[in-house]
Amino acid sequence: MIFKLKIIAFIAISNSLTEVLTLNILAIFPLAVKSHFFVFAPYLNELANRGHNVTVISFYPQIKSSANYHDIDLSENLMPIEVNHPVSKSLFTVFLSLTIVHAIVGPFTCRILMEDENVQKLRETQVKFDLAIVEQFNSDCGLALAHVLKTPVIGMTSHTPMPWHYSRFGIPYNPSYIPFDFLEGGTHTTLFQRIRRIILYNYVNFVNHYITQVLEQNVVDEFFNDIPPLSELAQNIKLVLIYQHFMLSGSAILPPNIIEVGGYHVAKPNPLPDDLQRFIDESEHGVIYISFGSLLKPSTIPLEILKEIISALSELPQRVIWKWNKKSLPGNPKNIYLSKWLPQNDILTHPKVLVFYSHCGLLGTTEAIYNGVPVLGMPIYGDQPTNAAAIEQSGLGVQLNFDLLTKDYLLEKLKTVLDPKFRERVKLLSKAWHDRPIKAMDSAVFWTEFAARHHNLTFRSPTINVPLYQYFCLDVLFVLFLLFVGIIIGLKYLFSFLVKGIRNKYSKNLSISEKNVKVD
Repeated sequence: MIFKLKIIAFIAISNSLTEVLTLNILAIFPLAVKSHFFVFAPYLNELANRGHNVTVISFYPQIKSSANYHDIDLSENLMPIEVNHPVSKSLFTVFLSLTIVHAIVGPFTCRILMEDENVQKLRETQVKFDLAIVEQFNSDCGLALAHVLKTPVIGMTSHTPMPWHYSRFGIPYNPSYIPFDFLEGGTHTTLFQRIRRIILYNYVNFVNHYITQVLEQNVVDEFFNDIPPLSELAQNIKLVLIYQHFMLSGSAILPPNIIEVGGYHVAKPNPLPDDLQRFIDESEHGVIYISFGSLLKPSTIPLEILKEIISALSELPQRVIWKWNKKSLPGNPKNIYLSKWLPQNDILTHPKVLVFYSHCGLLGTTEAIYNGVPVLGMPIYGDQPTNAAAIEQSGLGVQLNFDLLTKDYLLEKLKTVLDPKFRERVKLLSKAWHDRPIKAMDSAVFWTEFAARHHNLTFRSPTINVPLYQYFCLDVLFVLFLLFVGIIIGLKYLFSFLVKGIRNKYSKNLSISEKNVKVD
């Protein structure tokens, strides 16, 4: 669809007629992964519903939106990428996946963004925007577009900070207690886990800085002139809205411009389909809900593991609702309701849903803590190991190791989270998670408007511009070392001087004594 010039006219007219609080916002989300955009969509629609003019560049145009929500649809040039990740947690798989995400997918989507006809028209017409919202994941090309349009930028994530975000935004990183997405372990780590974190942290930052950004810089230079280094543009981001909350992810040392807004995507529940409502209502002992998200196709689970899961579930009195991508399960168990799509949040809201058996995606985890439903986590990939560790450490649930999965092992874990006392503790955690001075959506909108109102001010952490030798106080340590060495040397010479003086005095006194003896 060709970018409609009436949008530009509408924006221009609105800019002149409306109050200062009505903003013209450009939102750039060029990642073709549906689970990410599921987080952003409610926020973008809320901005539009509050009267702001929002132009959204993405692969996911909205079917229903307000009059001032305008899509630039990248899916006209490329269909969204739907990935079905294999059930594998090997270190090689992690290295390979991160390399593909950065060195291949990032530059590829960058070119799709830059070549889009409607994006080109934005540049040619130099539409005036008050603020650009740019997703912070594997591509920085959106920053180049915002720079050309002379628009201040805020960042946004659908997850906790990625490994390459720490140095970018001045967030302290220490592998001994800071979780690392893509790797297991939370704030309590083993030596082996810390070694893996250090290796992967440096590897992914190297790939991002020396491969991804170099390739993307080459792409943007084909379309724009005099674009500063993308790393420099990234450091000029005003603030970042990150999708986490400390009640789940734990306390972290974050600069004031890194703002937690986790939870705003959770909507009010809708009525369940009649057959699903009846299946839950008629469950005498409650329901276990199972979903492994969109990246993991359930049918790719090895048959022997699948049989262990089904066998464990068959020994429990609870009914089961399972998001399953085929029509049936081995053995066709009668207590399991299957569907390729399920209204997850609406299900988790039901009081008879006792446990969420999950892959630990952040959206589902957020909906679980929102509704106070214990989680049995089985992480596979991406931020799932980090989320699983947070689930366990916060008390929201327990995690299991897929590689060790047996019927008895799964039953043990399920009985833990099915314990009424465990569920009661989760309800208390959920209550604390809700207890905030401002709702997550209101916070996200406020800081968006704040950045636009004060776009001439800089909010970034000063550590971004501090050289490494100063950050680690190497110059101070060197001076102190020289001072220490100087003191030691000084004391040595002083001691030698004193000893020499004493010796000279002793020798002189001895000579006088000998003379007196001879005279006598």
